[in-house]
Amino acid sequence: MNHAGPSRPARLETAGRDEAGMLEPHDTTVRPGDAGGDGGSPGTARPGPEPPRAQVPHGRLRTAASRPVVRHLALLVIYLAAGIALTWPRATYLDRHLLPETRDVSGYVWDLWWTAHQIVHLGNPWFTDHMAAPLGIQLGFDTTMPLAGLIMAPVTLAFGPSAAFGLLTVVAPGLLCYVMYRAARLWLAEPGAIAAGAFFGLSSMISWQDWQHLNIALGTLFLPMTLEAAVRLRRSPGLRQGVILGVVLGASVLVNQESAVMAGLLAALTLLPWLIRRPAAARLRALAAGAVVALVVASPQLIAMIQQAAAGGASVTAHVLAHTGKNYGVGLYDLFAPSQRVMNFGLHGLAAATATADGRIGEGMPMFGLVLTALALFGLAVSWRRRNAWLLAALWLGCAWLALGAVVWVGRTAYLPLLGWWNGERVSLIMPYTWFMRIPWLSDLREADRFALLGLVGAVLLAGAAVDWLWRHARPAIVVVAALAVLEAGWSGSPDVAGGPKIGTMPTTLPALDRPIAADHSRSIVVDVPFGLRGGIPLYGGQFPAKSLVLATSDGHPRAISYTSWVPAATLREIKRHRFYTLLVSSSNYIAGRPVILRATPTQLAAVRRDARRLGIGWVLVWSKNPLEARYLIATGFRLDYRADGAAVYRPAW
Repeated sequence: MNHAGPSRPARLETAGRDEAGMLEPHDTTVRPGDAGGDGGSPGTARPGPEPPRAQVPHGRLRTAASRPVVRHLALLVIYLAAGIALTWPRATYLDRHLLPETRDVSGYVWDLWWTAHQIVHLGNPWFTDHMAAPLGIQLGFDTTMPLAGLIMAPVTLAFGPSAAFGLLTVVAPGLLCYVMYRAARLWLAEPGAIAAGAFFGLSSMISWQDWQHLNIALGTLFLPMTLEAAVRLRRSPGLRQGVILGVVLGASVLVNQESAVMAGLLAALTLLPWLIRRPAAARLRALAAGAVVALVVASPQLIAMIQQAAAGGASVTAHVLAHTGKNYGVGLYDLFAPSQRVMNFGLHGLAAATATADGRIGEGMPMFGLVLTALALFGLAVSWRRRNAWLLAALWLGCAWLALGAVVWVGRTAYLPLLGWWNGERVSLIMPYTWFMRIPWLSDLREADRFALLGLVGAVLLAGAAVDWLWRHARPAIVVVAALAVLEAGWSGSPDVAGGPKIGTMPTTLPALDRPIAADHSRSIVVDVPFGLRGGIPLYGGQFPAKSLVLATSDGHPRAISYTSWVPAATLREIKRHRFYTLLVSSSNYIAGRPVILRATPTQLAAVRRDARRLGIGWVLVWSKNPLEARYLIATGFRLDYRADGAAVYRPAW
């Protein structure tokens, strides 16, 4: 509900009547150009015409600057610039035609290429015969990001999928800042909302995901968007607001299903108390409209997921789920410790101390950081009279509790209060994730530490309230806070919290290696060695180089390898029926210093040669120095054709 009048802009700690819901909005003065307004009627008499003002120099410039669109565009540009600066040198990769050398990155590049390819050919983007060839593989549970691929299709078709991927990673931090600013502006004054946006989009937690897991970074965009849409629906119940919320939730499914689950949880926390307190017909109609729209928008992805699940493409043993779910929790110290970004400013001792406090960073950088933690607690202290502040704190700390996983790690010691067992794994029964991972479908969210991303929403809004308070009472302190916050913001490909090496780079093209393959228009299969079906779970075979799938987008040939979030059981079963693939995997199990022994009889090798011909294999790229693999290929009818860019290329002798 809108309140208008001469009161000052709403702040998290100001007095006002609460509304039901997870986040209680209160006095929200609606002014022309105020991003925090709901767009509804102010509810007050309109003032009469103002007397003419004297012309002042640069009047047109001032008039333009006062317009909401101009101010929002200016803020977005500032956010984009800050995102580029704090993830440097990531933006330079576009001009240098480079990519981070990880299989995840090559998978996203391939996903963007495949979506554009299917759009042009009016094909199904949720199935491909260009991985795990010739059988193909379902992509219903993969990180295909069809909505992002659709939006970026013009860039992909004009400049290539690597350029589309690079552009998305460059703009993602700034966009994340802006969508959080819009959500925060519903409660906070301008300084606090700007700070909340910066704390969100420029956090090391999200910046690391932007470098490594583009689908998660883009999916996180929908958390503030969902919050804003849900609050606007709560303030102005109507079909329009319900439809907007439905579009946001449905679109999130088309980008990242894991983020869509978190967006759905956030919407439920925001709207259910409001609905239960007063289940009016208008509210129910708006929610029903939103649910229908969400299902319609998300229906292509949901249908693909249902089809894959029905075919066994999302099934693993309960023990595997329990094991992976337990291993991706974060340690208690690390969750609130200074971000590892501080090492880029020479604070290696502080970074080392926090990285080794628990050593339980399963993946990424799920760390709120010391500055954000302190500001969020301070924001709670100055807003303690507001119930919504406590609910924000509950969101933050509740998600932090989930992010700890099924075991409490304090230092180097694992604590299991109320010890229990689940599918062969020891778990603590007081940890909410222990119960969360038992829920059907939700058990597939195997990485507990990613719930820190949802908790970040509550933390940054509380931190924004702290900045609002400082802006009014101790403005010089904001400079100190900003300087300290920069030390923990962003990420630049430096060693991660697990002490891993600096991420290398790979070129977007390898023309010397790929030119002959691209010139072959026979649609013959390209086999990369080591060969494997990798990605999420289950896994089969070896780890092929990251550049393999990037090359696939250049030459267009089907690949025998695959890199997907799930390896469907049917695909794995069919691949194992081909003797060429199974013996190739066996030949990769080479130990340096041991005799090179090919354990296959002449009869078996003859059967393998026939299988390779039936498969239509035209090219084999050997990326390793394993002599057993080369011997196996020669024994099965392949010959060395040429070497380039660190790979040996074999072709069938027939």
